[in-house]
Amino acid sequence: MTSKVSLEKLFADLFEQTSQHSSQLPPVHLWHPERTGYMDLRIDREGRWLHQSSEIKKPAMVKLFASLLKAEGQDYYLVSPNEKWQIDVDIAPLHIVSAERIIRQGMQAISLASTTGDHILLDRDHPLSMQAFNGTLMPIVNVRDNLNGLICRSVYYQMVEWGISRPAGNGQNELFLESLGCEFSLGQFTP
Repeated sequence: MTSKVSLEKLFADLFEQTSQHSSQLPPVHLWHPERTGYMDLRIDREGRWLHQSSEIKKPAMVKLFASLLKAEGQDYYLVSPNEKWQIDVDIAPLHIVSAERIIRQGMQAISLASTTGDHILLDRDHPLSMQAFNGTLMPIVNVRDNLNGLICRSVYYQMVEWGISRPAGNGQNELFLESLGCEFSLGQFTP
């Protein structure tokens, strides 16, 4: 198996691309104002941003708001150095809409992108997990600063095609996706 050091060397250009994006975001992790109030802004399960129940259709506006997102426990806020407005999020504040499978020297990396311009590599720092929402398991990935992204259905199906099935020992099989030396469960199924 390839060591972590050689994996990092093998995919260094991909790591560089994702770190450049992160460095372009405002430093919301340094901003700690008191809660200013509640804003009638909601991110629905499809990744749509709704202000007073009307969809914000300008991608640049949504991208700006997404860059100001901060999670504190189960609550989400839009923050600036002096203000902190609580907003509603149905499942996850970010929405993953594309995936790319990159294979080098037999090693695989899964690159994901959100509607708001986030680019990540599925790895230890950006794990994928299946989480229950209203009794339904949904694929969630940690994108940045404790902000999760809901993986859209078409991307999830693409990942299923890339997955490897193994017996789970309970009459079921479990599907795993490998990326940068890590394995992530995509769920169990009956063969």
